Amino acid sequence: MNDQRLYQVILAPHVSEKTATAAEMEGRHTFRVANDASKLEVRKAVEKLFSVDVRGVQIVNVRGKTKRFGSSEGKRSDWKKAIVRLAEGQDIDFMGVEG
Repeated sequence: MNDQRLYQVILAPHVSEKTATAAEMEGRHTFRVANDASKLEVRKAVEKLFSVDVRGVQIVNVRGKTKRFGSSEGKRSDWKKAIVRLAEGQDIDFMGVEG
């Protein structure tokens, strides 16, 4: 797997109240990832980009919601998120990473 692919796998951190609590208490960080990303690719990308040890990766396919726009219906895009569990005592500093 080449370095260029690793930089394309992780798109952005997914920040919400629930994910912030999980990151703080349990060491689980959530990322928005490419739709064709695998668990192995996510693991290697996080380990390379943030210099941490990954203990486990869970991937969830999030289905886009159906919304009304006036008289017509539309659909938001489907996307994929990865929940990454880090080794004990490690943390990811998003401020120290340049994009």
